Amino acid sequence: MTERRSVLTVWETGFDWSPTPDVVYADVHVDGAEPAVYAARVWESPVVESPFAATELIPSWNARTPPGTWLHIEGRVGEGDGWEPWFTVARWAEDDPTGESPITRTTVRDQDFDAGHVETDTWLTEDGHGVDRWQLRVTALARPGDEIAWPVVTLVAAAASRFAIASDEPTSAPAGRGHEVAVPPHSQRLHVGTFPEWDNGGQSWCSPTSTTMVLQHWGLAPKPDEVAWVGHDVDPEVVHAVRRVFDRSYGGAGNWAFNTAYAGARDLRAYVTRLRDLTEAESFVEAGVPLVVSVTFREDELDGAGYSTQGHLLTVVGFTPEGDVVSNDPNSHRVASNDEVRTVYRRDQFERVWLGSNGGLTYVMHPRDVSLPAPPAEANWR
Repeated sequence: MTERRSVLTVWETGFDWSPTPDVVYADVHVDGAEPAVYAARVWESPVVESPFAATELIPSWNARTPPGTWLHIEGRVGEGDGWEPWFTVARWAEDDPTGESPITRTTVRDQDFDAGHVETDTWLTEDGHGVDRWQLRVTALARPGDEIAWPVVTLVAAAASRFAIASDEPTSAPAGRGHEVAVPPHSQRLHVGTFPEWDNGGQSWCSPTSTTMVLQHWGLAPKPDEVAWVGHDVDPEVVHAVRRVFDRSYGGAGNWAFNTAYAGARDLRAYVTRLRDLTEAESFVEAGVPLVVSVTFREDELDGAGYSTQGHLLTVVGFTPEGDVVSNDPNSHRVASNDEVRTVYRRDQFERVWLGSNGGLTYVMHPRDVSLPAPPAEANWR
């Protein structure tokens, strides 16, 4: 059976913050951290009714957190007459305690409920359950004082989805002539063995490397003074991204929402969603908007890759006139060279490894003055 249902809800205005009692928090990821008091205010989304019984919810946000401030993002889901308790999506700040942020950026482990659980960046329902409605809550926290510099939130979003793709499903037909966006290539393999404290160096840096490619395309990658701390000149922008997306509890740089939040903190409008097929991806490329997508495959399932993966992020930057996928793949055939990044993948193979176990997972990241293609009736982008 094949199901392809995903609806994205976005708020970009109407963040009416309400005062709430001070919050005391001791950073559990810093040895010997003393409890600190933070002034707090909260915004709650309206309750969103799902048009179908969703099996997952992926929140996203764009914000800036001035020094001494951070965000606590929460969600809850409802089924039938009841609600599950609020769960923590993230404790998030755009920097880390070695920089200007007071807390460690992190998700929270072991959040298990009757109807589902949190898996890093995603709410997943248990078998036999479905999300009828959901709600998000964002608490802004700042060191108290006479003049508080609060976090600035510009976007809150969530994709509710129900995805199952049959292995023998025919792939989509090309939508039109080929288009390709000139996205600078970056290889994660150039960083293997560096900064092992951040998820074993470049071995696992596919997501921030892909995000960096998109940022550089839009002219928003870090400037030399921002990356001077890296200490070498081999694509230091990638290392900057890794530091700013690293999820301490998860222990990796692949948190989907943390990557789009990083892009959002650098002035892109960015969120996580699920697309239904490559025809939808083609419409983005035709509009000049490259995408970052998640794939899983054995080496014999994707000709030309030269590797297998249990989960990998790469870019979709174009389509050939025949409809095959042009990708800036940061794994670069396992070769440590930016010259090996651009790769053309067969359309049918790529669509299967993207939609199959990954359900069309996509980062949409673009400047606000660059329009997206018109969304479908059941809108999975906005």
